Amino acid sequence: MDLTVVSYVIYLLISVVLTVWVARTLSRTGRVFLTQVFPGSDLGEAVNHLLVVGFYLVNLGFVSLYLKSGSTAETAREVFEGLSVKEGVVLLVLGGMHLGNVFVLNKLRSNSRREHRPAPVPPVVQPAGFLPGAER
Repeated sequence: MDLTVVSYVIYLLISVVLTVWVARTLSRTGRVFLTQVFPGSDLGEAVNHLLVVGFYLVNLGFVSLYLKSGSTAETAREVFEGLSVKEGVVLLVLGGMHLGNVFVLNKLRSNSRREHRPAPVPPVVQPAGFLPGAER
């Protein structure tokens, strides 16, 4: 078997495992945020599931598109060098997706908190000439 094909197989295995691990981690920890954003409904769980599906689609699509390399690997060294570049890019994309998810979840959470704040109490207006504690 050609070393380039071996590098493709290793790249796909590592990339898919990393994508699944990150998606599960984001799903588990993101659920906490989404239950705060959508209290008392199943909407948080549905949004969490949609985010995970979108995460899989984007990342696995990127991994598939990035599979082909411009050169062939003739030695084990070239296999590892090529793999390190590819996996480094995949990790950066996964990290960027993670930061994007955290940013969106944080925005949703802060907007939800703002919407569920109690209404401000209007100030008590004292009649003109009234002095508190003064006897009439």
